[in-house]
Amino acid sequence: MMHDSPLDEMADGAGRAKPHWRALLATMFSLGHETLAQRARLLDQTFEEEGVTAILPGERTVHWRCDPIPLILSAAEFAGLEAGLAQRAELLERVLADVYGAQTLLAEGLIPPDLVYGNPAFLRPCRNADGWRRDRYLSFYAADMLRGPDGIWRVLSDRTGQAPGLAYALENRRVLARILPEMFQGQGIRPLRQFLEVIGDTLQALAPDDRAGIALLTGGHSDPMWFEHVLLSRELSIGLVEAGDLTLRNGQLFLKTLRGLQRIGVLLRRTQGESVDALELVSGGVPGLLDAIRGGSVRMANDAGSGLAETPALAAFLPELARRLLHEELRVPSQATLWLGEGAVVRTVLRDLEGWLIRPANDGDAPPVVPMMLSAEERQALAAQVAANPAGYAASVAPTPSVAPCAGPSGLEAKPIALRLFLVFDGKAWRALPGGLARALSEEDALAGRLPRHALSKDVWVLADEAGTMQGAPGLLQPVLAIRRTAGDLPSRVADNFYWLGRYLERLEEAARLQRSVLGRILRPSPTAREVSEMRMLVVSLSKAAMMDPEDASVLGAGMLASSVMRAFRHNGGMRRVLGHVARQVDQLRDRLTGEMYAVLTRSLRDLRESMRTLPADAEPGALEHALHLTTEIIAFAATVAGLAAENMVRGGGRLFLDFGRRIERAQAISAELAHVLDQPGAETQPGRVETGLRLALELRDSVITYRTRYLAVLQPAPALDLILADEGNPRGLAFQLCAARDLLREIVEDGDSLLGAMDPLLQETRDIVQEVLEATDQTVAAARLPDRLRALDRAIATVADRVSRRYFTLLPVARSLGVENGLLRGAA
Repeated sequence: MMHDSPLDEMADGAGRAKPHWRALLATMFSLGHETLAQRARLLDQTFEEEGVTAILPGERTVHWRCDPIPLILSAAEFAGLEAGLAQRAELLERVLADVYGAQTLLAEGLIPPDLVYGNPAFLRPCRNADGWRRDRYLSFYAADMLRGPDGIWRVLSDRTGQAPGLAYALENRRVLARILPEMFQGQGIRPLRQFLEVIGDTLQALAPDDRAGIALLTGGHSDPMWFEHVLLSRELSIGLVEAGDLTLRNGQLFLKTLRGLQRIGVLLRRTQGESVDALELVSGGVPGLLDAIRGGSVRMANDAGSGLAETPALAAFLPELARRLLHEELRVPSQATLWLGEGAVVRTVLRDLEGWLIRPANDGDAPPVVPMMLSAEERQALAAQVAANPAGYAASVAPTPSVAPCAGPSGLEAKPIALRLFLVFDGKAWRALPGGLARALSEEDALAGRLPRHALSKDVWVLADEAGTMQGAPGLLQPVLAIRRTAGDLPSRVADNFYWLGRYLERLEEAARLQRSVLGRILRPSPTAREVSEMRMLVVSLSKAAMMDPEDASVLGAGMLASSVMRAFRHNGGMRRVLGHVARQVDQLRDRLTGEMYAVLTRSLRDLRESMRTLPADAEPGALEHALHLTTEIIAFAATVAGLAAENMVRGGGRLFLDFGRRIERAQAISAELAHVLDQPGAETQPGRVETGLRLALELRDSVITYRTRYLAVLQPAPALDLILADEGNPRGLAFQLCAARDLLREIVEDGDSLLGAMDPLLQETRDIVQEVLEATDQTVAAARLPDRLRALDRAIATVADRVSRRYFTLLPVARSLGVENGLLRGAA
């Protein structure tokens, strides 16, 4: 597959640069090799920071890069490809309509039954045997192509299921234009924005009525194409939903939101077809969705069964199918392909196995096997597999792809190129994106199948033709939108993610404060008796926070304690785990975060992860100092997030639940930590232990300076407890958290809800505790008796959090989900 041929894409038959490459080459040479290499590194950094790759190394092995040198298509060349692929898309639409309908092609022997009935992509519930269907199977289509030595583009695989990769093409253009603006000057490149407008208009035209919304159905954060799903939903201004966010009522599809059910009429499917309906299919989804589609209340693009047309062996029959269904020859041919289930065909292939690509006949996602890259023993084993089940395989002539220039360490390098083009049916005709996604192929890359997780991609430029324009779908009359300032349409899953992001952020900060306090004491050369006592208390708190092994909590030798504390920062340690939880929540919420907020969060998370990774393995003073500095970075990170949320997020929806999660987590941490530091053996008879615990509690609440300002150096239990528990003006105190949570609940819940008064008894309890200690004959004894009461307060806060979780983050309560008012279903999701 790899070869040292000339730069086919750039040079003409005489070895001269093609006209449409000359201006770009002049710009590249004016920039120089060093500048181009520096911009290439900047492209990689930008892709990493803006989330094209995973947030944290190792979280998901997705690593896309963009080469600074684009692939250029002339206007005439692109027009030919667009026309040919439009013909091909229409052919596959008719094939799908027949196979899922009358099955005339099967009866006439034009398609072997093995490629349908034995194909897992053939979804029997999608059959249209009764003629009920009104929609198309394909609204979107993509094709993977290679240009051969003869200059002809050939299709290696058709992508009819989800047609993924569009977001990467859009991101390549956006980032490249920002990093290398010089290359775009005077080039006359067709823009991509109009294609998105055509997609938006197409989806809008599919809606069954004006009140039905549009959403992109995703497999969620764990899907390797999650970045694409987020970017497409944002660019198209449509919702991003998972199957669990949706429910069916009276044959209609609804999104579960905080205030009730929101009608969905169009789903842009970005999940596997067999995963859309848990009732009729085997891989989960929304129970009853296919029945709603049959009823016409929901439209899906592409159809759940459309992946059948990706069958690799089908390419062998497309030329005859084109003549039968379109009365035309294929304008863009397939790479010559044979289905090995036909007679002597398999013997032809096995005689010269190295000249073919071997693919499973019915699996369009499987990468082809390249026999020429195998050892003799591996080729022999492959031949035996094919001979044993020839109908299970398809063979395509091994291609020799044309090459294009790519930026390399020492200058330009020639690499084979695969090109994916994208088309949408606008209601009248197929329209192609005036660009695409090109991939530079290495020997390890698959020529076809699903997009790889690691790839060097290229922006694709289509040069403008003054005579060519892209028209959108006919203008649709839209109802006037009423002004809304409510957060009620926030999906329950998203609210849950914001809530847990807030809790995990606060948990990370609280753990960092505990670690900072204990590390500071370990580093002191000769700790005093009081500091040793404080370390005992801190170790218990760290153990309760899952930042230290409980068995280590009884060890107070400086060396062993230091090693135990340091383990929290290393692989599978408590700090690393919580940081991973934060990163996953941020990734799940990337469609709800502004670009600035997401960039700051991801950059900070990577920096923290790298700092933990490079932490010295020992527990020597240098490593401890490094860890101490890291705790300060974590606390600063938490403060940055709080500031970004306050300045960048609308006060409503996600921010309400983010703040509520933080307040609940901090309130529980305050009550639990105060109980720990006061629960000391002999505290009632040894006043010094209570005093030590209160001093430590003031330190952990960052309230030492405030206490000294108010009371000088005199420490008494009632004033200290007032600052920690009952002072509503102390942002690190318990009362402040409870007041903030109460105010947030007033914005979240509906009038008359019992949750509105849930925080009042807890606030009163903090005041009662302080008042009782103040009036006690011996404040120290009264304070020493508080741990059980504080733990009860902790449990009460957790109970309120559970009530909010059950109300907003779980399924609709039956009593609130069955009522119908004015045609609208009401209820909390």
